[in-house]
Amino acid sequence: MQISFSLNDEPVTVDVDPSTLLSDLIREQLSLTGTHVGCDTSQCGACVVHVNGDSVKSCTMLAVSADGGEVRTVEGLSKSDADLHPMQIAFRENHGLQCGFCTPGMLMSAIDLVKNNPDPNEAEIREWLEGNICRCTGYQNIVKSIIAGAAAMRAAS
Repeated sequence: MQISFSLNDEPVTVDVDPSTLLSDLIREQLSLTGTHVGCDTSQCGACVVHVNGDSVKSCTMLAVSADGGEVRTVEGLSKSDADLHPMQIAFRENHGLQCGFCTPGMLMSAIDLVKNNPDPNEAEIREWLEGNICRCTGYQNIVKSIIAGAAAMRAAS
């Protein structure tokens, strides 16, 4: 089956099996490996991408569901290392990552949170991230990063 959609602001047309997961399409066919797959059961959040502006777990979404839509992966947050998204800068400056495996999903979830709640408090951040698992950091610096990233995103708008 042929599907077409926007991927990180670029048009994409690709042939997929109807049972292909969006995460598999992104990683295996389109070679964007920033979207990680950690569980295949929608529990860890490492695979979070934005579809039509909302965060979704791509390991449980069929690729055909993206047909005609807009998909943004972590690679689409910035054009270069010199032009990072404010949330990426906040994660770097506040040590919001350790091994980095969960970071793409955390970033994508955090940006969606701030889109919906421009000034989240710690409790709101922790609740929003319930579907994102980090096995390294203990979340404190992730929460700190999101608070800083939200402030930077507000300042930039």
